[in-house]
Amino acid sequence: MTTILSTTGTIFFIIVIGYIAVARTVFSQDNLQILGKYVVNLALPALIFRAVSESGASEILNVGYLMGYLLGSLSVLILGYVFSRFMWKASPISSTFDATGMACANSGFVGYPILVMTLPAIAPTALALNMVVENLVIIPLVLLLAEYASAPTQNRRSMLKLVFHRIGTNPIVLAMAVGILFAISDLSLPTFTSNAIDLIAQSSIAVSLFVIGGTVAGTALKTVGKRVISVVIGKLIFLPFAVWIGFGIMDLTGVGVDEPDLRKAAIIMAATPTMSVYPILAQQYGQEEHAATAMLIMIAMSFFTISGLLYIL
Repeated sequence: MTTILSTTGTIFFIIVIGYIAVARTVFSQDNLQILGKYVVNLALPALIFRAVSESGASEILNVGYLMGYLLGSLSVLILGYVFSRFMWKASPISSTFDATGMACANSGFVGYPILVMTLPAIAPTALALNMVVENLVIIPLVLLLAEYASAPTQNRRSMLKLVFHRIGTNPIVLAMAVGILFAISDLSLPTFTSNAIDLIAQSSIAVSLFVIGGTVAGTALKTVGKRVISVVIGKLIFLPFAVWIGFGIMDLTGVGVDEPDLRKAAIIMAATPTMSVYPILAQQYGQEEHAATAMLIMIAMSFFTISGLLYIL
């Protein structure tokens, strides 16, 4: 247990450093936006490219993992929406972002650093697989739901055009595509280019955790109600459980995940707080208050839930 607490303690210590740095005005929220852009537009894409290009096409196209994780995520997204819409009588747009908070994990900013310390051999592969599900299916679906809920009479072609534009210009998606190209064609980069990508990729861990801590420092606990608590429980408890069930279903179909550590990695990823851009995305639809509050509570509670999960696994 001491080893587990040392692992999670290291991750959350960096988050606390980010919190203190912003709370003491060493860094401003504007500074954090710049660091966040660096991670999203350079560091994470570099990490994804390296993971995909080095893993090989067969590892990235792991049907058992992709479908198992997708089943778990979609189940929580759908059930979360229905629960919020009919149990708490929330509006369609509010229910959309309640469900988003439950179903979208923070694979890159929190999940990957934890895997590097606990399951380093399969951490890059697990990250790449999660990014495929999240960036190519879950997030586009969330955008479609949000656009429809906010403007139900909007032209469907316009909605699809907007979503495909966001997907096509997403640096992480582009990095995945180029990485797959390199993996299937056996292309290689010059040594100096490869080393530079490695250095940028390695910086993603510390910088991303620092940004999360700083972001939390600018969040106030304003609206802690039943809806927020439901989102937190749905994300930290039900999503990892649903992913575990999803893998069990894939086992029954004969297309399971043979590598035990890869299964564990998926459940650990699912147990992380919601994606870092959750409050930013919610802000575009007037839902930032609940989203930011839910994210703050998730980060605080996930130290205990992730530590417990690592102990179980």
